[in-house]
Amino acid sequence: MEIGVTSFVETKPDIETGIVVSHAQRIREVVEEIVLADRVGLDVFGIGEHHREDYAASSPAVVLSAAAPLTKRIRLTSAVTVLSSADPVRVFQDFATLDGISDGRAEIIAGRGSFIESFPLFGYDLHDYEELFNESIELLLKLRESEKVTWRGGHRPAIHNLGVYPRPVQDSLPIWIGSGGTQESAVRAGLLGLPLILAIIGGSPTHFAPLVQLYKKAATHAGHDVSRLRVGSHSIGFVAEDTELAADTFFPSTQAGMNKLGKERGWAYYDRSSFDAARRFEGALYVGDPETVAQKIIHLRKHVGITRFMMYVPLSTMPHELVMRAIELLGTEVAPRVREEIAKWEAEME
Repeated sequence: MEIGVTSFVETKPDIETGIVVSHAQRIREVVEEIVLADRVGLDVFGIGEHHREDYAASSPAVVLSAAAPLTKRIRLTSAVTVLSSADPVRVFQDFATLDGISDGRAEIIAGRGSFIESFPLFGYDLHDYEELFNESIELLLKLRESEKVTWRGGHRPAIHNLGVYPRPVQDSLPIWIGSGGTQESAVRAGLLGLPLILAIIGGSPTHFAPLVQLYKKAATHAGHDVSRLRVGSHSIGFVAEDTELAADTFFPSTQAGMNKLGKERGWAYYDRSSFDAARRFEGALYVGDPETVAQKIIHLRKHVGITRFMMYVPLSTMPHELVMRAIELLGTEVAPRVREEIAKWEAEME
């Protein structure tokens, strides 16, 4: 069971002061967060690609590369790479470079992303959304398979027996499929035999169990070894010494972030009752003291089949020191509890 963190490197105004942290400062802070996550024994840190004023990481590979020589064992991944509007050759080169700097700790989580700003920015048509992703993942996998590639698609210029460099340190650079929870994306990941990470950010996490089973069924149908496949969760959370302290600390920024997105997408107003409902044991918010958060993650492993849990913190701008403390508690208090109980449970299942 892997435990880690995801960040979108948020730069929204501070809830109390209204001050906006600069992109440069926030990028430097997230490098410190990655270094701390490594030091406290977490397994993975992911940076999400965005092209908006309120997020600072348009190039996850560059941010992760800044942290790579300062860390020793933590895996470094995008979360996600918006593959439909990216050149797969450049994506592969960037993460192969990161793999070299980190000595074999790079990963890619490829997905569609939850925003569309990258499409007009890079000159892509949203009407080609599906075709672009399908072609790009096909090419990305070919780049992983061999040094020289011949490929032709409908949107990108063809490649005729050309080498792509540098090559990664790992024999097979890990590529995950990121999904918001659609059956189509789960089936696609299963048919390709790729690990799947689900954005479990609302409702009851146990409702994702049938989706995981569908993913495994598709993988079996395609002839892949299901026992080797991994399933991850990207879930919003925050850890503090006391559950009510965690909730009171995390709510203001979460409310601000949810209502900002809500205005763009027509969501209902997000209030404290919505927040408190979501942090119940069966809810999708992993907010509380270490024992509370650990037990929710254990429940997710046992009842949904998640083998990697990535806590998305913060949802909106929070003081850097509070984020650092949450990461520290996740690594030193939550992760050991989860690993110990899951190891016992798995031993009993054998």
